[in-house]
Amino acid sequence: MDLQYPIGPFKPPPATAATRRNNLQELAAGVTLLRQAVKGLTPVQLDTSYRPGGWTVRQVVHHLPDSHMNGYIRIRMALTEDKPTIKTYEEARWAELEDARRGGVDVSFKLLDAIHIRLGALFRTLTPDDWKRAYIHPENGRMTVDHALANYAWHTKHHTAHITSLRERMNWA
Repeated sequence: MDLQYPIGPFKPPPATAATRRNNLQELAAGVTLLRQAVKGLTPVQLDTSYRPGGWTVRQVVHHLPDSHMNGYIRIRMALTEDKPTIKTYEEARWAELEDARRGGVDVSFKLLDAIHIRLGALFRTLTPDDWKRAYIHPENGRMTVDHALANYAWHTKHHTAHITSLRERMNWA
């Protein structure tokens, strides 16, 4: 198993209404699956890296709302501005901040719940033209709102799989 990409790297799916519905369902279910993945873990287990040189389970959980908050803002910018160039953030450095290294995961679950509820509500209002709107990522180039939805749905599954594959490898029931 590829410890860095347990579900494989992100590959943008075709931009269709069916794909969007599937991605919206996955995004909505993502926090529940993440909660299940960490349920019952001890503090020592939460502070275990999912792979050599990787973040701890706790840092992974905190990373998701950090990333998805940035995504939420980027998507709103794409919908209200003409192809804005977004600002990136130093996700590895954010993961090293004390709140991500030591903080309780419950607050990040609540934050991620709220972000996904807002994203879902926003996505359900979009027109066909809205899905084509885009922002410019300084490193990754042009990203449409459609692509962003698929990416954030994948991102939640990707990091949840880091945790579930660690649990399996460590035989943590």
